[in-house]
Amino acid sequence: MNSNSTPSAAPPVARLIEAFSRLPGVGPKSAQRLTYFMIRMPREEAEALAEALISVKDRIVLCSKCLNITEDPVCAVCTNERRDRTRICVVEEPLDVLALERTRAYEGLYHVLHGSISPVNGIGAEQLKIRELLDRLRDETVTELILATNPNLEGEATSMYLQRLISPLGIKVTRLARGLSSGADLEYADEMTLANALEGRAEVAVDKETSTE
Repeated sequence: MNSNSTPSAAPPVARLIEAFSRLPGVGPKSAQRLTYFMIRMPREEAEALAEALISVKDRIVLCSKCLNITEDPVCAVCTNERRDRTRICVVEEPLDVLALERTRAYEGLYHVLHGSISPVNGIGAEQLKIRELLDRLRDETVTELILATNPNLEGEATSMYLQRLISPLGIKVTRLARGLSSGADLEYADEMTLANALEGRAEVAVDKETSTE
């Protein structure tokens, strides 16, 4: 055996390292640390974690109205009669709903796109939940659409696309105020910043020369 060779991990360990490395933001070193932490974890805790993961996959679905993640066919926000049904706040991901709800400054409904337009990553408008949004705008008494996509290139591209698409419907389109840092994600913003961005939202002006028919 070559004295300079590095012993390989046992197959179960290697599989777990590989599984962790597929998670967003987890590099090879972090995957190894998580794996060896799991090895030292008491069996009952490991089983509880495995059961929680399986439960999420088995029981979590998308809300039939706003497409947020939920355990029921329609989420708690959409079934809450106290919510303002004339306003819909459009976000990219379910985590953005949690961030905005923590502010306690918004009492309307949501619509989750599940992504943003990103040609570099091969994601176009047709891969987002935009058709479902248009269906809601036709069927529900919505007077204001709040665009709360992230203030980065992808979020701005998505916002501009939605502005041009929705403006002909006669619905007021607003955008979160620029209290949010450029390039930031909503899920990482603090409650006060998000609340101020909601409070200071401004109506979006659409360039008629670039608007779609």
